[in-house]
Amino acid sequence: MRHDTQPARLLRWARRHARLSQEDLAARTSIAQSTITRIETGAVDPHFAVLRTLLRGCGYDLELAPVLGYGVDRSELQLNLARTPAERVVAAAAMGESLRAWHGIARKQKHERVEQDRPTDGEDS
Repeated sequence: MRHDTQPARLLRWARRHARLSQEDLAARTSIAQSTITRIETGAVDPHFAVLRTLLRGCGYDLELAPVLGYGVDRSELQLNLARTPAERVVAAAAMGESLRAWHGIARKQKHERVEQDRPTDGEDS
C-alpha cells in the first residue's frame, strides 16, 4: 500500500536536491536502500531518528518551527492595512501617547507602593 506521507515527500525532496541516488544515500547512512525505498513510497512511516539520519545524509535536518499564522489574530492587521499611510502615522502617534500615559500611571503606582513600604520616623526597623 502506497501513501504519499510527509516523511516520504521530505526524504524524496532532500535526496533529489542533494543529487543522490537511493544507493548513495544508503552508503552514506548505513541504512538499507530497500528501507529508503519503503520510506519514500510511503510503505512505512519511519522513526524520527531514522528520518533525521537520512535527511542529514542529504545535507538537511529536521527543525521545530511555529506554523505560520497559527494563533495569530489578523483582524487588527487587516484593519491597519485598510488605512492610508497618513492614517497609520496618526494611529501610531496616538498609540505612543497612550503608552506614555500608561507608563506614567505605572511609575506613579510604583512610587506610591515604595512610599507605603517605607518606615516612618516613629516605627522600629
